[in-house]
Amino acid sequence: MYAIIRKNTYDPATLNHAGTALAEFQRLHAAQPGYAGSLDIDAGHGQRVVVNLWQTEQDARAGMTVLVPHLQRLLEPLMARPSELVGAGAVAASDLTRQP
Repeated sequence: MYAIIRKNTYDPATLNHAGTALAEFQRLHAAQPGYAGSLDIDAGHGQRVVVNLWQTEQDARAGMTVLVPHLQRLLEPLMARPSELVGAGAVAASDLTRQP
């Protein structure tokens, strides 16, 4: 599994009315081959840390090629500053399938 971690900073007022754009982007994201899921963490003050999981790095690269124009159209207008890449790489360990 491969992960991409980004920090996105949104205008909080704009984010409150962005449900449709966020939902559309998530639908497009989930439709990509090799997509394995995402975590969208609300860090407060309009900041979100997003972890996107892919089956392989190649799937992530192919997905990015398709998704970048949609990201520019749907999400960038909501952002207070450009998305920041925190890191990307092979997932070293995960227990996400663990049941409570």
